[in-house]
Amino acid sequence: MVQQYTKKMIREVFIKMLNERPLDKITVTAITEECEINRNTFYYHYTDIYEILSEIFQTELGTVIDEYNDTLSWEESFLLAAKFALQNKKAIYHVYNSMQREELENYMYNVSGNVMIQYVDRVSDGISASSGDKKLIASFYQCALTEMVLRWIASGMKEDPDTIIRRIGQLFDGNITLSLKRSAGLNDIWQENNRRFFSY
Repeated sequence: MVQQYTKKMIREVFIKMLNERPLDKITVTAITEECEINRNTFYYHYTDIYEILSEIFQTELGTVIDEYNDTLSWEESFLLAAKFALQNKKAIYHVYNSMQREELENYMYNVSGNVMIQYVDRVSDGISASSGDKKLIASFYQCALTEMVLRWIASGMKEDPDTIIRRIGQLFDGNITLSLKRSAGLNDIWQENNRRFFSY
């Protein structure tokens, strides 16, 4: 119980500092002083400050996945990720402009990947699309959404994510289902061609 409290306190202090200063200006000494703990206590929980950052993104990823499982909506899941970014705008911006930018990029890539894979899998129920095509469709949207979010962050997160994400949902509504049906149709043609070929 005490250990969990200490870890939570370290994470909260780290995020607070990251909202105030660049990542490379945060030190273990500064965190331990703010938390009123010694360095040994810090290193008992984390190897360095980058492990804290990684854990924060992993925790948020779990939260987004849970949101999808609850709502079955990729839009709502992305809005939750955007809400975390907006609540910690300066922190996200500091990570984006640091040597640890890859952590942020991986977080967004994993968010979009996990959500879209599950979404495509759910929408494909009853459609005989190939597993390869399902992965390809999910990967396409994963890359597109990741790049869109990273550009949003790079531009200072000025646009309202609720408006953008819901509009994208409306514009692309039905496209994934249509792609899956095309996959099923292509599979049928391929199987029929094979059947005719081997019947000669």
